[in-house]
Amino acid sequence: MSDSLRIALAAGDGIGPEIMEATLALFKAAGVMEKLEFVPVEMGGSEFLRGNTRGMSDSAIRTVEDCGILFKGPMETPKGSGGKSINVTARKLWNAYANYRVFKTLPGVETVYSKAGINIDMAIVRENIEDTYGGVEHRLSNDMIQCKRLISAPGCDEVHRFAFQTARKLGLDKIHCGHKANIMKMTDGLFLDRFRAIGRDFQEIKQEDVIVDALCMNLVMRPQQYEMVVLPNLQGDIVSDLVAGLVGGLGFAPSANIGNNISIFEAVHGTAPDIAGRGIANPTSLILSGLMLLRHVCLVKEAAAIENALLATLESGVRTGDFGDKSRAAVGTREFVGAIEKNLGNKPTTVACAHEAHVDEKTGPLKFVRPHKPVSQRVMRTFKNVVTQVVGCDIYLDTPLSPIALAEEMNRSCVDTPFRLTLISNRGTQVWPTGSVYTECVDYYRVRFELKDGVSPGSFGQSRCVALMDKIAEAFTVCSYELLRTFDGVKGYSLAQGQ
Repeated sequence: MSDSLRIALAAGDGIGPEIMEATLALFKAAGVMEKLEFVPVEMGGSEFLRGNTRGMSDSAIRTVEDCGILFKGPMETPKGSGGKSINVTARKLWNAYANYRVFKTLPGVETVYSKAGINIDMAIVRENIEDTYGGVEHRLSNDMIQCKRLISAPGCDEVHRFAFQTARKLGLDKIHCGHKANIMKMTDGLFLDRFRAIGRDFQEIKQEDVIVDALCMNLVMRPQQYEMVVLPNLQGDIVSDLVAGLVGGLGFAPSANIGNNISIFEAVHGTAPDIAGRGIANPTSLILSGLMLLRHVCLVKEAAAIENALLATLESGVRTGDFGDKSRAAVGTREFVGAIEKNLGNKPTTVACAHEAHVDEKTGPLKFVRPHKPVSQRVMRTFKNVVTQVVGCDIYLDTPLSPIALAEEMNRSCVDTPFRLTLISNRGTQVWPTGSVYTECVDYYRVRFELKDGVSPGSFGQSRCVALMDKIAEAFTVCSYELLRTFDGVKGYSLAQGQ
């Protein structure tokens, strides 16, 4: 095995070990084990039970980083307090920034769309690191909790470039960018702007955008109009599960998490503890995820052979108990994989075969090259040499005062400063200097101070803002503070609703 490529292997929890065992047996039958060595690592429920809130051992982390690729089954996430999702932790720890999921109508997997003769063949590319999945949350007052949404230009660039490069490789004609930039004009606005910027390098691919709520409606009504959609993290999480439902559920949805150095291939369905150990689980999702892994490491001939055998098996009506013709007896996990093994060398007749060349016309035989291990953490930059100027600050307060009473206090606080009070908002809606008596408020306000007339932007730094905050903090609980700046003359902050 000295010449084999090493892959870190985490079987998972619940049904994970049995579907992983079956998948590896299929790989062995297809000759994959002659080229890959799977190295077991400790991750998941057993680590959480040991009190390890990361859900993975130190040795597991070292092994994954040494291998550069992780193949994992479904894993438990502690509910409520305790460790965070191990799936999210792994993606973020190793910067697997692009979640790539492919959804296809499969023979023998009946859905309302297959019944209607609608063929689904599309991909969702989801940004995997940022957004609300940073998990940055704070309790700000008795009644208010905050979750920060973080979107960076370099993070957007990475996922968009992956999407366009993948679309070009697959010969796709069109990519959609899903977003909510009509509401979140700065965060989703940046995601959409960077989509357009990266798209300029891929002029042969048609590029369109769609608001995420309209996207969800369109996916239910006419899913065949989409080939690939790229979305921010949270929206992509929701939409990818929606599309999985169109092709039969998460049991038929493969998932790859691609990074520059480490990539993760996994089944994204649950651990199904109610059927664990009974040998009846459906391994299709993990098998399909494994095929994405094989193609990632350039074992495209083996991947095509296994995929064709799987399609031929589904065509024949072989099924596990969660899908298929209920008049036909269901088989167990191992029997299902055994049927696929018998079909190795066969091809489907009712759907397109998986034909993947293992030779590039320009470079010759495809070969996987493991990236070099970085010597330190990389700091990414997209915008450089930007001129920034301080123009004020937003100060967030925990107070039960009414907007009018709060305005009186804040106006007194800024008398001898370069700032004037310009806005008070509550839950994002302006309540001073204008507003409606019907706007109900909670005990958490944003008060905005901007430069007084005649004070030039850039005439001082943030120290005057900090001094104002310090003065206000003598009488109020300051929950947080945000500096207001312009970037090359453009405001780097949003208006309030109603402003």
